[in-house]
Amino acid sequence: MTSPERVKVVVIGAGQAGLSVAYYLRRFELVADEDFVMLDRAPGPGGAWQHRWSSLRLGTAHRVNDLPGMAELGVSFDTADRSLPAKEVVAEYYGRFEQHFDLRVRRPMSVRVVENAGIDLVVRYEDLAPQPALVEEQKARGLFRRRRTFEEPPAPSAPQHEIATQFLVNATGTWGSPFVPYYPGMADFAGRHVHTSDYVSAEDFRDQHVVVVGGGTSAIGFMLELEDVAAGLTWVSRRPIDWLDRQELDLEGASAAVAVQDEAARSGRALPSIVSGTGVPRNRRIAAGIERGLLVARPMFDRIEADRVVWDGDEGGMARADVIIWATGFRPELRHLAPLKLREKSGGVTVGQGAAWSDPRVFLAGYGPQASTIGANRAGRMIARQIMAML
Repeated sequence: MTSPERVKVVVIGAGQAGLSVAYYLRRFELVADEDFVMLDRAPGPGGAWQHRWSSLRLGTAHRVNDLPGMAELGVSFDTADRSLPAKEVVAEYYGRFEQHFDLRVRRPMSVRVVENAGIDLVVRYEDLAPQPALVEEQKARGLFRRRRTFEEPPAPSAPQHEIATQFLVNATGTWGSPFVPYYPGMADFAGRHVHTSDYVSAEDFRDQHVVVVGGGTSAIGFMLELEDVAAGLTWVSRRPIDWLDRQELDLEGASAAVAVQDEAARSGRALPSIVSGTGVPRNRRIAAGIERGLLVARPMFDRIEADRVVWDGDEGGMARADVIIWATGFRPELRHLAPLKLREKSGGVTVGQGAAWSDPRVFLAGYGPQASTIGANRAGRMIARQIMAML
């Protein structure tokens, strides 16, 4: 393991929330790689957007708000090319942002654990980048001799690092922690279980019978993409869809959802689904899908069999399934913080104004009411100010 270094702040994650915090730290004249360090697991800029499917466009996804300071670059998501995949646009803009503000993001770095070390916190992480020198060393030691079965050589272990820090900003988001609810018979299903995080292209499901589970915009997007591709298409939701008779989510609806998230975060409860508090705006594309009978969700099935999903009781019936797409959301990615014992018995982390109440050295950016892109921007400023006040 390399010699440990020490900085004032470590930011884990370089998505919207992490970049927003870093921007304000720079405004307070902290220097990247000297005063603060940013660690990101992804291979390149773009946060979770770089992992989304190529057919997703900015005009059909949740609105992406500009990062603070992005106007200095002369770009905006409001005027971005909507014919390009959203993942490409976001990755380009975030990359330019990182370079312009000299954030020096270290990637791909996987944070394994954060531990107490007296007055400091110690962040232990692995460098996931290919290490040619290490590979050559292991070859020289005979660790890469191939067996007669011609198996691939063992992958070299990733270099280990650690940083001591006064303050930690966790901005890991949720993409790395997909949620799939349990239903009887899941293990007996002969087809494929696919989560939103695994979805690549509608063509992967051509001529197959697909069941889409979920009541949010991702599930709706999958239904629209698969309509003329799948051999059979069934939509189920664990709750009734709250259709809104407007094109976009209004400020009142968004504020109400944020308030619900904030109350849950402050009380340490597990965070509710965002869409459960906002509803789904009925834009023209969605309205057309409803009118032609595509976007009509059945209640949640009761069990899964080898090639179908089954409703018992009064609902009754079945739907053939070669694939079940679980558009059932994500949970905050906090496993690496387990040694800090931040999680409450009620299932969540008590967070107020972006700070973990049980440990004032730890801030959670993009958590709860800050999960939206506009919320993440505000959180960046709020968290940076609190850190500077304590330094």
